[in-house]
Amino acid sequence: MTTALPPRFPITRPEIERVVTAFYAAVRAHPGLGPIFAVHVTDWPTHEAKVADFWANSILHERVYDGSPMAAHVNARNVQPGMFSTWLALFDAVLARELSPDQAAAWSALAHRIGRSLRAGVVDRSTLPGGIPKLR
Repeated sequence: MTTALPPRFPITRPEIERVVTAFYAAVRAHPGLGPIFAVHVTDWPTHEAKVADFWANSILHERVYDGSPMAAHVNARNVQPGMFSTWLALFDAVLARELSPDQAAAWSALAHRIGRSLRAGVVDRSTLPGGIPKLR
């Protein structure tokens, strides 16, 4: 697919798919994240393909992703703000294992920006003004 914008950094679609597959294998094995994802994901290949489309959209500017990560995380109802640091640490470990240092650093920076946005959306919905937790 030809796009008007160049990729954010040099990476191929197969590399993106490899990282996504490796990440979700690590998620399924993770004692904290695995059970959270297991509640929501029953078809891993379809989930991984959708997430690969998200990253291809974000990095390669492909227009193949159709969804709302914010809505998905909010609607899950079991995603807590503190989980994002665990998610990002695991993602960073996979990036370091699967990609060159430059690719890993660039993708990590993007993932951390997106993670901050998602975390803020979850926090904003779970707190009252002044950061007071909502109890219901």
